[in-house]
Amino acid sequence: MTNQNTPKIQSPELLAPAGSLRHMRFAFAYDADAIYAGIPRYSLRVRNNSFRLEQIQQGIKEAKQAGKAFYIAANIAPHNDKIKTFLRDLDPIASAPKEEQPHALIMSDPGMIMLVRERYPDLPIHLSVQANVVNWASAKFWQTMGISRIILSRELALEEIAQFIEQVPGMEFEVFVHGALCIAYSGRCLLSGYMNHRDANQGACTNACRWQYDAKPAVETAEGNVRSAEIYSPQAPSTEESETPIFLLEEKTKPGETMAAYEDESGSYIMNSKDLRAVQHVASLTEMGISSLKIEGRTKSHYYVARTCQVYRQAIDDAVQGQPFNMALMNDLEKLSNRGYTEGFLRRHPPQVYQQYERGTSMIGKHQFVGEIIAEESSPEQITIDVKNQFALGDQLELMTPHGNLCFRLEQLENNKGEKMSRAPGSGHKVRCAMPNELIQILADTESSTNTSALEHALLIRETP
Repeated sequence: MTNQNTPKIQSPELLAPAGSLRHMRFAFAYDADAIYAGIPRYSLRVRNNSFRLEQIQQGIKEAKQAGKAFYIAANIAPHNDKIKTFLRDLDPIASAPKEEQPHALIMSDPGMIMLVRERYPDLPIHLSVQANVVNWASAKFWQTMGISRIILSRELALEEIAQFIEQVPGMEFEVFVHGALCIAYSGRCLLSGYMNHRDANQGACTNACRWQYDAKPAVETAEGNVRSAEIYSPQAPSTEESETPIFLLEEKTKPGETMAAYEDESGSYIMNSKDLRAVQHVASLTEMGISSLKIEGRTKSHYYVARTCQVYRQAIDDAVQGQPFNMALMNDLEKLSNRGYTEGFLRRHPPQVYQQYERGTSMIGKHQFVGEIIAEESSPEQITIDVKNQFALGDQLELMTPHGNLCFRLEQLENNKGEKMSRAPGSGHKVRCAMPNELIQILADTESSTNTSALEHALLIRETP
């Protein structure tokens, strides 16, 4: 029984990624408290980022109307040419009336922070994970610089995170709980720039660490060059004679282009980190007083945003209410494509727990996103589906809605002319099916007076064999 004198645990903010206004709307529909979006040219996700000035302004407006927060990432490590244009490009947002400004900027570069502090002293700044804060003394320094929140490095254990809260009172701390992990300290990676001339620290990462490589035996010449063992002179030292075997890595889509690497017997996927999944630690992070729990993935789909927000919202709510952890939430995240999951550094594990040595491709989730419900075309008896991937009669389907999920077997399907179908053909088609009785109950339990608004942001998922 809970002691009535025990102070209530504060709910941390659930912070979701948004690569577009559509992603933002799904995040809010599935109960995220806030989203973060990148400003063009100055954030670390240039690709798949549809936020331009107009979209940012619209996003801020919608977020504030919904009582949500909108953060803007401007967290690159800029060269001089971007410093020249930074304030000019930021000015339409930062100098807008208070009600049209973002809730905070996410930044990492001290020089850029200085410029913002000088021109926009009242605009809150959150310190990006790119700043790599791994000790509380560094956090205290940034506190003196007027930073209101610090996004802690992913390389910290739970015990270390708790020390930040104890040592730096008054500072908000944010922690990543889900998404891709870097092979360098929280994003400071040069691999993409080295191999593809696309600098990760300038927002152009190609995720070269996640490509599939073939490892071919190589030898080192007397001049110190690395050459293929198959074509080099047989007088050259062999890899068997070398204390550390040498290999040339060749990416499968770029035959003939190789890179020297030193590797052991574990396999060729030497840089392929598993994905972070820390839903099981939400209660611990909540109890210690973390201000915000962050999901990575601004380049992911709106289905990814919806699923992760739904799962982590439930975990947060359970933690605040003192409920035991629901293991089913772990399984719900398995429904997403992933590269295998790890707890990251929150607890200490052997190295193989972090890295995915056996394969380089994503695991397709146990469920496949197959359609969106077109709310405005739905009727009391049927739901209309905008098809994204094939599904058929007899398939076990899951309908995700912001009001709850339900599973059902598809027994009836027709096209928009009312003609019976055995299979939804694929993307670009619209089909209809009977509304499951359970869905009718979900709609009845919502405060919405119409099925149209209650089915907004609903997604259809197929259980894969």
